[in-house]
Amino acid sequence: MHLLTARETLMCKIPGLTSGAYIMAKPGGFARIVQRQDGVRIAVWGIFELNSAFQPIFRFNENGKLEIAAFECLIRPFRDGRAVSPHKFFTSIPSDERLEVEPLMRNLHLLNAAEFIDPSASIFVNFDPSQFPGRQNIDDALRDMRLVLHHANLSPGRIVCEITEQKSASPLALQNLMLSLREHDFRIAVDDFGAEDSDFDRIVQMNPEIVKFDAHWVGKLMQSASGYSLLKSMIAKVNDRGIQTLIEGVEEPWQLELSEKSGAMMVQGFVLAKPQLAPSQYAVFNRPKAAERPVPTTGAIQSGAARKCVSPSLFDRRKQAAIEPRSLSADIALVN
Repeated sequence: MHLLTARETLMCKIPGLTSGAYIMAKPGGFARIVQRQDGVRIAVWGIFELNSAFQPIFRFNENGKLEIAAFECLIRPFRDGRAVSPHKFFTSIPSDERLEVEPLMRNLHLLNAAEFIDPSASIFVNFDPSQFPGRQNIDDALRDMRLVLHHANLSPGRIVCEITEQKSASPLALQNLMLSLREHDFRIAVDDFGAEDSDFDRIVQMNPEIVKFDAHWVGKLMQSASGYSLLKSMIAKVNDRGIQTLIEGVEEPWQLELSEKSGAMMVQGFVLAKPQLAPSQYAVFNRPKAAERPVPTTGAIQSGAARKCVSPSLFDRRKQAAIEPRSLSADIALVN
């Protein structure tokens, strides 16, 4: 691929890719990025076409309703027009190339999010600490990321970087990544808390803005009264430290009800909304007119002092009804 100077952009037709696809060749974070005629960006990696998908993250507001607070960015690979599982794609990549693939995916997501996501919503992107063997690797990736943010007119305060805290990650790599993310004004979410070697003391040391509770672990705890009591206790401990709590993998209405009553501040899962490929139906959610569009801020997720949990009135009103995900439209700010 021919790369031009930082002030140049090359637009050319790419044969064999999605109809109407053009390449946008720029140095750094823009390399391998492709823009279709509909405005959606995709990335090219060998025989794979990489697409962005967005899944909403909901918060319980003070009126007892759910509203979209953020979107998690997910990768959706395709080969010859057919979907490929992310796991199959990642396992096909040689280890020495993964340092390039992960930043590429993040930059792709950010460009699409800037175009198709409500400007008041936060944007969750994933970071794997094990992919950064040294501080220089981290700085290079974040420098490219900041260039993409500048190009897309995105505030760093809207970006939430998801990382894991398990012991499998190098403590030094994790520490370096945390320090670098803070220096660049990004917020941090600890992902999959409760899985495997999760440790609350490490959460205290990391002091993230958000903790995402592992879906499998939460699902098991919700199966019994004692487990649910433990879940509520853990959520309260995290909330008490001014850290926001999010339960992911909510797939059933009863799990949504228990999530609200547990004291969790945010929820995410198929019962509310599935991931959708960009541009997605979510592109029109609460999007203000251009003249009214607010200046990007820290997004819809607020600081611990401003948070407030609500009563379980949402479910008390509907507990006699068979609740379908889309039948909650009166209480969920969700675009159908």
